[in-house]
Amino acid sequence: MSMVLSASVVRVRDGLPLSASTDYEQSMGVQECRKYFKSLSKKLGQLPDRCTLKTGQYNINFISSLGVSYMMLCTENYPNVLAFSFLDELQKEFISTYNMMKTNTAVRPYCFIEFDNFIQRTKQRYNNPRSLSTKINLSDMQTEIKLRPAYQVSMCELGSTNGFTSSFSVEYRSASKISSAHQRLEPVTLPGIVAFILSLLCGALNLIRGFHAIESLLQNDGEDFSYVIAFFLGTAACLYQPHKPVGSERMRKCCYHLTT
Repeated sequence: MSMVLSASVVRVRDGLPLSASTDYEQSMGVQECRKYFKSLSKKLGQLPDRCTLKTGQYNINFISSLGVSYMMLCTENYPNVLAFSFLDELQKEFISTYNMMKTNTAVRPYCFIEFDNFIQRTKQRYNNPRSLSTKINLSDMQTEIKLRPAYQVSMCELGSTNGFTSSFSVEYRSASKISSAHQRLEPVTLPGIVAFILSLLCGALNLIRGFHAIESLLQNDGEDFSYVIAFFLGTAACLYQPHKPVGSERMRKCCYHLTT
């Protein structure tokens, strides 16, 4: 039997749940799917505004607008047009009931729990096709879904390793592909550490040498400015190092300037 099982309203910025339906379905499959709600809530800002996650016998659909996301769990055979029409009704009612300032400043989970009453009534309507056929017009939603289908979220996009999200891509099927990968920083290598330490030493030695040159210049009015220029050039050359390890030729030149 196709039906809506659960629904919730979540803030996109931080995944804070604002309201949720009171659910009586306690099967293992449904309980497992509710865990996906939390995983998706953490990634709402990285996903398109209309998405579907298929989890075997169930689907999770959600839409996002004005910093708030509306999520629902339904059986896999529940029509997409009804699912997104259901979410569209939740969105319109929530926006008309609560202003953005309230949603942005909310700090407690489920602080709009009274919205559950509307979710429950709407869920009952959408689980009774006879009552729906005379109250809503689905033609506009059908056209919109055809023109801009929901993005299909894959399970691998919900995974994380050591606190970093795995390779993550966002792709609109009705538009050109848009991809963005969350890459981890490479660990510092031993040559890089050595190059960094040597650069600091060269910079410190040039700094000391420069102070002596300035002191000598102040004591002797006729002293040439070459020492001061050499100080600034040497310090800048040693402090500015590219990301790759410093080569032996560069280190040799740096040490040569220090000894002259």
